[in-house]
Amino acid sequence: MNTQNVIYGVNGPVVTVRNTRSFSMMEMVFVGSERLVGEVIGVTDQKTTIQVYEETTGLHPGEPVFGTGSPMNVTLGPGLLNNIFDGIERPLKAIAEQKGPFISRGSSVPSLDETHLWDITFSVKEGDHLKGGDIYAECQETPVIRHKFLVPPRLEGIVSGIQPNGKYRVNDVVAHLTDAKGVVHQLTLCQKWPIRLPRPVAAHRQPNVPLITGQRVIDTLFPISKGGTAAIPGGFGTGKTMMQHQLAKWCDADIIIYVGCGERGNEMSQVLEEFGELTDPKTGRPMTDRTILIANTSNMPVAAREASIYTGVTLAEYYRDMGYHVAMMADSTSRWAEALREISGRLEEMPAEEGFPAYLPSRLAEFYERAGMVENLNGTVGSVTIIGAVSPQGSDFSEPVTQNTKRFTRCFWALDKSLAYARHYPAINWMQSYSEYFTDLDPWFIQHEGQEFVNYRKQISQILQQENKLMEIVKLIGSDVLPDDQKLIIETARVIRVGFLQQNAFHAEDTYVPLEKQKLMMKVILYLYKKSKRLVAASVPISSIIHSGLFDKLVKMKYNIPNNKLEMFDEYMKEIDKTLSGIISA
Repeated sequence: MNTQNVIYGVNGPVVTVRNTRSFSMMEMVFVGSERLVGEVIGVTDQKTTIQVYEETTGLHPGEPVFGTGSPMNVTLGPGLLNNIFDGIERPLKAIAEQKGPFISRGSSVPSLDETHLWDITFSVKEGDHLKGGDIYAECQETPVIRHKFLVPPRLEGIVSGIQPNGKYRVNDVVAHLTDAKGVVHQLTLCQKWPIRLPRPVAAHRQPNVPLITGQRVIDTLFPISKGGTAAIPGGFGTGKTMMQHQLAKWCDADIIIYVGCGERGNEMSQVLEEFGELTDPKTGRPMTDRTILIANTSNMPVAAREASIYTGVTLAEYYRDMGYHVAMMADSTSRWAEALREISGRLEEMPAEEGFPAYLPSRLAEFYERAGMVENLNGTVGSVTIIGAVSPQGSDFSEPVTQNTKRFTRCFWALDKSLAYARHYPAINWMQSYSEYFTDLDPWFIQHEGQEFVNYRKQISQILQQENKLMEIVKLIGSDVLPDDQKLIIETARVIRVGFLQQNAFHAEDTYVPLEKQKLMMKVILYLYKKSKRLVAASVPISSIIHSGLFDKLVKMKYNIPNNKLEMFDEYMKEIDKTLSGIISA
């Protein structure tokens, strides 16, 4: 160690080293005698600036700083699933078992269990030519996910040695690869990858397959594709975390990565308890079998919060490279941006809007652009879908994090505090929200659900827009002065809002709704609307139609029609015909 490599100054998570040329930009380092994990974020001929990912209390000038020669990275291999890590991939379960419930500084517990024996099946033999990204072995990581071992992306050569099928640990050498220069490389069951560097792909594909969530307001009005990006902005109490829980539980991704970035500790505890108890609807197994949790709560070091979303998206890319569809939930990117702002302030950088650093937009772009539907180096197809929550103070969507997030995401699910306070969940405001994936996804919906699904969606949207305009008049002069055809629009929109868009996460039938049921619900609502419109045109009073109870019955059909008894919708349509015929004859 160079004797000059000692701490010169400490300012919160920012540490400086004077008069050294030992470190390179973005290098991972160990700071102080307790070897706290840090990363070089600034290099000049006079000083090196390091951000430390652990609590720096007690650090003092003169303590040593050790370089590693490699960038900040994570370990990738079997054992990531069904685990919980902090923002720099330290396994919290293992730390709790070894050192108690509090994370001690400088904990050097390996990210993956180095003693566990994995039952490996090899798919290559000596003499085979392998290139970066190729799959050379597999094992059953959890009962529902098969882990595929990949050749590191920058490596290529001939298999010059391979172990027989059997049980191996993550650090065991299982194969040798000889490259074109004759250099022999050892392959183990794990590899390291820098968290800020996207993993390479063969090609990007058009995002033309929807991520089915079972949430009607999303799947029908504001769909997102596999490999897409979405923002969930909303003030305190509008249901961002609950909505991300629902998406994590029910979306049809193969693997879920949930990053709690700067959230309250009790919220993360709730996530842990819920996911531990939840049965996966796809497999009947515990949800944790295909989930990775990254917990970086608000009382953890602020610098690690900044790293946590990069850690999460790197793990997502790793499983994408195996051919899986991965959904990553980041809750919340506002806390991540606040960490950027705090570190920027300590570095005495020139602040931009609201004190955020000038590079906030580029950092957000770097993060969201790592999503996508891709063709992997091994020919498989995988995707990373990123859904980021945003927590604008006072529900002010004009603040910098929300505005810049809108630039880089194609779905915007705006949560409305007035809807949340009225107990309308999910509190997605159908007038402020949008999705830019319709052009990409409509061919899929037409192929699988028929042209009528797209037509119903357009008609539902039109009715909601008409109601929005009419409510401006109602606020001024009341609803009594409206003609019956406009009263019908308001009554139909009520059914759409309460009976279709509002969804109960705690109801067995309503927490998840398949696309077929969503389509039939829209069909019945529009059927009643069109039939009633004809009666109103024939001078039948709207009050007679409303008093028939049909509208109220449709509001409750989400509960009364089970997901596996969709034939009941035909009975509802027959009842509409019968009831309205009775009104005419009367």
